Amino acid sequence: MKFSIQLSADYPDKSYGGDRVYADMLAQALLADQLGFDAVSITEHHLVNCLMMPAPLQFAVKIAAHTNAVKIMTSIVVLPLHDMRTYAGELVVADIFTEGRLMLGLGRGAFRYEMERLGVPMDETQARFNESLDVLQALLTEEEVSWDGAYYKFDPITIMPRPVRPGGPQMMMAVLNPEGIYHCTKRGFHIQTTPLAGNHQLLLDQVDGFNRAKSEMGSAGEELTLSLSRVGFVTHTEADRSRKIDAAERYYAKFDNLFTGPGLVEGGMAKELPRKQSREELAESLLIGSPQEMVDKLGPYADLGIDRVILNPNFGCDAQETLDGIQCFAEEVMPHFTKQQVVEAAQ
Repeated sequence: MKFSIQLSADYPDKSYGGDRVYADMLAQALLADQLGFDAVSITEHHLVNCLMMPAPLQFAVKIAAHTNAVKIMTSIVVLPLHDMRTYAGELVVADIFTEGRLMLGLGRGAFRYEMERLGVPMDETQARFNESLDVLQALLTEEEVSWDGAYYKFDPITIMPRPVRPGGPQMMMAVLNPEGIYHCTKRGFHIQTTPLAGNHQLLLDQVDGFNRAKSEMGSAGEELTLSLSRVGFVTHTEADRSRKIDAAERYYAKFDNLFTGPGLVEGGMAKELPRKQSREELAESLLIGSPQEMVDKLGPYADLGIDRVILNPNFGCDAQETLDGIQCFAEEVMPHFTKQQVVEAAQ
């Protein structure tokens, strides 16, 4: 099982400054590269301070310029917010500048507040995503492409420069619904998913959807992978664990507001709203605890055959503390699940 660090920029205080936020995220990417993590993961969100990253391809290029081996995943690019005629070219250039380390995670968008203020009604996101994906794949694989669809109509064009890799970067589909996972896997896509705040039965169903599709595909599906995103942090005392759970609860109070709630935002700051899930249930579900507790919670994921865990430690904790937590995870948790030797990070 491989591991990624999700660089989900949390911005709880405007006075901290966006420059400092992204410097923190770059420092995590550098450390992940030094410690042998398989990948770092970049979100895309606009107009809100939760998971704040309006320019994922730009940040991917920045990370690539400062690292050597770590893959750079988008988790995820929101296709309905982009014009595929220009985005395809931007993607090819980013793939060149990241020297083939870019992995394109794709989705339709999850925050109604964000989507509708950018002119995409939430009830159209699936249809827009489906057509956008078809257009993007055509532009990346065919020289001359014209289109006459519901959302795109254009005469023959050729994106320039042409993709260096056939079909462009490796594509991963962000899907929560188990049947959606099954159908996307059958189409040949790698999968990113999450049980969100810890619904174990949902996780089992998600893994089953992926495995059913791979089984039916035979050799054609052998290389497809399943990545699981989870909030997590290594702690060393019960008091520290309690503080991290408090921070995670505040993070989810904002996330739930945007994801399933009313989307209450003032001046770019998402409101923290009361949650239905109890603190105890949240604490049980998250990957927050001692190194041994992390190993125990990750064990079932390895047993299920999950290929990559995308760990998100960015939910309001101190920047240096987060770096220390990433290093501790690499040194005390990762060796239980990967054959890679952890290299001591430069101080």
